[in-house]
Amino acid sequence: MANAEEASPLLQHRPDTATTLEETVPPAAPPAAAKRPPESAANGVPVECGTVVGEPVARNQWSSGLLSCLGRNDEFWSSDIEVCLIGSMAPCVLYGGNVERLGSGRGWFANSCFPYTALFMLGNSLFGWNCLAPWFSYHTRTAIRRKFNLEGSFEAVAKSCGCCRGILEDEEQREQIETACDFATHYFCHPCSLCQEGRELRRRLPHPGFIGKPILVMMPPGEQTMGRGA
Repeated sequence: MANAEEASPLLQHRPDTATTLEETVPPAAPPAAAKRPPESAANGVPVECGTVVGEPVARNQWSSGLLSCLGRNDEFWSSDIEVCLIGSMAPCVLYGGNVERLGSGRGWFANSCFPYTALFMLGNSLFGWNCLAPWFSYHTRTAIRRKFNLEGSFEAVAKSCGCCRGILEDEEQREQIETACDFATHYFCHPCSLCQEGRELRRRLPHPGFIGKPILVMMPPGEQTMGRGA
């Protein structure tokens, strides 16, 4: 019968003991070395689907130009004319609708339309033209551009001219210039900028007041008559 101390796996074998069959088994092969990164990984940055992680996403284009106030020949053509008429005759209403649609909630219209109307009337009464409201409304253009990752005016001009590559690569500096371009667009082309933003939002976002909800309709029963059996 084997000794209890020799059979215990927690005790070390003495050198004078006989070599068993288990001890004659060669040691296991050392673990494989860590797999080297693929050659497509540059400086430790992994590559997925052929593009480097963290690569800037391409900018989207505006659905219509700044001067395309009469719309285009598609399913939004009639609404583009509506936006043009509202932006020309009642820009405060169009601006309030844009902010309400962008905010996706009720209450945004009053909070934006009334201050815009006050600045609109003050600028026209003091200076003869709407020069104060753009200082209040150009932030909406910046919010739309950031929300949908749209190409700004400065980036479009720089790409067409092939200049200012360093500024385009610096995201913070480029965003500062784009914000200044948003203000300039609202200040010098205010009605057209409001209409362009209105067309863009109508194509991309539903109005919060017209979101469809299921409605339970109760139909009254038909007229019933009692018949007498034969």
